[in-house]
Amino acid sequence: MRGGSVAVVGGSIAGCAFARAAARGGAEQVTVLERSPGRLEDRGVGLCVVLDRYAELVRAGHLDDGIRHHPLTERHWVAADPSGTHGPRGRVLWVQPMAMHAFHWGVLWQGLRERAPDAVEFRTGTTVTAVGGGGPDDGPRAWVATSGGRDPYDLVVGADGHRSVVRGAVCPDARPEYAGYVCWRGSFDARLLDRLPGGGARWPGHEVITACYSGGQVVLYRIPGLAPGTTLVNWVFYAPAPAWLHPTGDTGAGVPAHTSADPDGIPAGSLDPVRLDELADLADRHLPPYWAGVVNLTPVERILLQPIHDLATPRRTAGRLLLAGDAATLVRPHNTSGAAKALQDACAFEDAWRSADGWDDLLPGYDRERGAVGRALVDLGRRLGRAQVTGAPDWRTIDEAGMAEWWREQLAGTGGFGGLSLDRPSNSPSVTDGSTRQTFTP
Repeated sequence: MRGGSVAVVGGSIAGCAFARAAARGGAEQVTVLERSPGRLEDRGVGLCVVLDRYAELVRAGHLDDGIRHHPLTERHWVAADPSGTHGPRGRVLWVQPMAMHAFHWGVLWQGLRERAPDAVEFRTGTTVTAVGGGGPDDGPRAWVATSGGRDPYDLVVGADGHRSVVRGAVCPDARPEYAGYVCWRGSFDARLLDRLPGGGARWPGHEVITACYSGGQVVLYRIPGLAPGTTLVNWVFYAPAPAWLHPTGDTGAGVPAHTSADPDGIPAGSLDPVRLDELADLADRHLPPYWAGVVNLTPVERILLQPIHDLATPRRTAGRLLLAGDAATLVRPHNTSGAAKALQDACAFEDAWRSADGWDDLLPGYDRERGAVGRALVDLGRRLGRAQVTGAPDWRTIDEAGMAEWWREQLAGTGGFGGLSLDRPSNSPSVTDGSTRQTFTP
């Protein structure tokens, strides 16, 4: 299929990937509408792509080694040791082989933005207020409303995240569901590790650390900095929701899930000293000393709080509207699949575009393929959240063999940690029947 006009609502990772896919597929006009007025590099959250998924996306032309990343090869599961016999890093529960590439969100976004064809038009500082398309009152085309008026397009892609305006038109009743717990996030220059006893040498750069405690865990790893040649420490601290996050003091029990905890959370630099002290106390009480020290090195302007939500939409398309990335499926971070999921969505969209004879062929094929995958990932994220946070084992007694079996049980009958493969053979089991292979084995 050649020609046509496409509007991509949202210019972050999913938006850049879909704009590039539409242009490569043969769209005549591709316009990205991003509400932020400037560039987005300063979004410093870290993310990972498991090596199998990374290799597939490179082969598909949606990633390349020119985008800076940090290699990770092992995941060390640790827990506090009150006796102190295991040292400041804590007691090692399991050393799990796990090959991943870690990215800085802003570096990955910048790489995808730079790789968009010149024909793609980016309009920043543009807030989309409404969309429509394919309904009885719309005619055959879609439309996008902004402060500048209402413009027609052949297709509108919603890559506008968890508060998606486009999702409101495709699935008006679908909203993110609160999981009942939160994650604190932080990052800082890795050179600050030298302030800790033993310095940065105590933590080799290829290790992902997961420090477990009753009610949560913290995951720590390194990512590239925005400036070439620099490295950051990135951490994600899962914890029970603090009472002040909920206006009523209710942590969500007995309340409809979507009504608890603002999905936007508390942005970086907005936490007051009392709440920062609460984070420091949480780290000191539950983590081995070295990892508590890592968390407590983080400057206040680099700490944010994010309530955990998930979402699986019943459909991804309606008329000439299509959902992508987190606008379609919001997956808990435990599965390390968010960036891969968005890029795989774009890959499936490009494949569907190239094989379609027209718009009526393009959208249903994409919906079938990525809808099933998205729902499988959401289910796995919930499963991992129960196993690792809300229903975690007794870390004081579990041993290495128990950890390996516990991991196998989490992934049994799923598509595997880090996301489903793009290279599933055509005769492989459906992602919905619980029989696809897992990516990592202990």
